[in-house]
Amino acid sequence: MPYEPPTYGWPGLTMRLTLRALVNPRLAVDLLRTAWAFRRRGWLTRVPFLPLPDATYLRWRMYTAYADEKAVPPVEDVIGFARWRRETMGV
Repeated sequence: MPYEPPTYGWPGLTMRLTLRALVNPRLAVDLLRTAWAFRRRGWLTRVPFLPLPDATYLRWRMYTAYADEKAVPPVEDVIGFARWRRETMGV
């Protein structure tokens, strides 16, 4: 089935994931650990001093997953990845 982009952008994805995490503490932990793993290395030495993913890496991840470097993943894909990461990596 071809990828159909969500109608929301990255801020919308973040809001939807935050709302889901508020009602499910286990999911909140999974999402926080996943976000921490994706942080840019050396983030403390670069403005804006936030543990955000590197833009080039994020574009590459979206291209390899959805064949579109500007893709925004569906909420269920992010949740599934975070749970898979916990279950397979034991984190």
